[in-house]
Amino acid sequence: MRARLRGALWPIPAVGVLLAVGAGIGLPALDGLLERRDSGHPLSFVFGGGPAAARDVLAAMAGSLISVTGLVFSLTVVALQLGSSQYSPRLLQTFVTDRAVQLTLASLTATFVYALTVLRTVRTEDATSGETAFVPRLSVTVAYALTLASVVALLLFLGHLARMLRVETMLRDVHDEGTATLERELAGGDGPGPGRTALPAGPGTVLPSPSSGFVVGVDEAGLVDAARRHGAVLLLVPRVGDAVVGGTPLAHAWPARRSGDTDDGTDDGVGGLAADVARAVDLGFERSPDRDVAYGLRKVVDVALRALSPGINDPTTAVHALSHASALLGDLVTRSPADRHLPDDAGLLRAVVPQWSPAALLDLVMEEPLAVASGQPAVLRRMAALLREVAFRTPGGLLDDRLRGYLSAVVEVAAESTRIPAGERQAWSTRLEQALAGVWPADLPDRRAG
Repeated sequence: MRARLRGALWPIPAVGVLLAVGAGIGLPALDGLLERRDSGHPLSFVFGGGPAAARDVLAAMAGSLISVTGLVFSLTVVALQLGSSQYSPRLLQTFVTDRAVQLTLASLTATFVYALTVLRTVRTEDATSGETAFVPRLSVTVAYALTLASVVALLLFLGHLARMLRVETMLRDVHDEGTATLERELAGGDGPGPGRTALPAGPGTVLPSPSSGFVVGVDEAGLVDAARRHGAVLLLVPRVGDAVVGGTPLAHAWPARRSGDTDDGTDDGVGGLAADVARAVDLGFERSPDRDVAYGLRKVVDVALRALSPGINDPTTAVHALSHASALLGDLVTRSPADRHLPDDAGLLRAVVPQWSPAALLDLVMEEPLAVASGQPAVLRRMAALLREVAFRTPGGLLDDRLRGYLSAVVEVAAESTRIPAGERQAWSTRLEQALAGVWPADLPDRRAG
């Protein structure tokens, strides 16, 4: 739930509206107390006009702010459409969660609601029966200050929007988002338990998923508890970020009743175990960056693919995206945890939760861009450099053959579709082998324009 709220546009503006309603009720009450204490208002800097002027000022503030709010919403929608069509629909999630956008909308809507709430408390003498006129002077002054703050927020938002629409800014934000996800997932180490334990022999029992969606999180404690109560060992099928179709396997289960088990009598068969496992796996209608370490790479690769499409044909953006992909991939292959083997309190294996392997992450970065990079010398050169950078950072032997295979494919595409010299293509292979050996020669960089 926290991840869904963090990924929505409305929570902060909604909180601002509630605070505005509270202030619009409380400040006029304070004004009433201050007015009754003396013959005049004790604060010299407050609004000094009469009831008619107060009504006009508050009405003008409310009317102008709702118009400006509509303008901000229109600009936001235009930015969302541009980001979706030009770069990737997945970037909309990053834009919507931007705090500057949320705070600007909160400022405008809160000031509008506050002005309307205060407006209802203004009383003129001819509109009252047995009461004197009332002007909430402090409240009107606060409304004026909030309006000035909203104007400043609008100006800052326009500048921020111009920066947000730059692809370099979007790539940086996705990069930071992916790095933050990796830090959160590794905050507790490589995972609980004494290490890897072999799963029981045999095919196991298939536990189908009751619904469809993307895995956005796994309650590991709940998974272990379900396995313990049913005397089972579980192997989760999807990783966080994978799509699950209702009726297909969500997990496999093996019986594992031992003398050390603590069955509490709630074992109600395969159906009960499947229901408990489904409750421990959080499915959403879209992928979430909250726990999905591969989602940042997916977004960056999407930007590179869109840039290489015939309708856009922007190889420079593709090169920049591959640079971010190289940095993220290097962090992931050197720090990504192995499949999590989860024991219970007695140390018995209860569940295995798969993770994104380094090979799968490399495939995610290379497969699709390589398929559309034909005839793009700058992109192919950047792919060769990416493989060299990953090879230098990856622990020895982990991805050696896969990196060599992808470089061979890059060299083949370059030879067939570009005029990159054979000597340069051979140099790519030499540099990769040096990087795999942990060597990065101190040679001068390529002076080719980039």
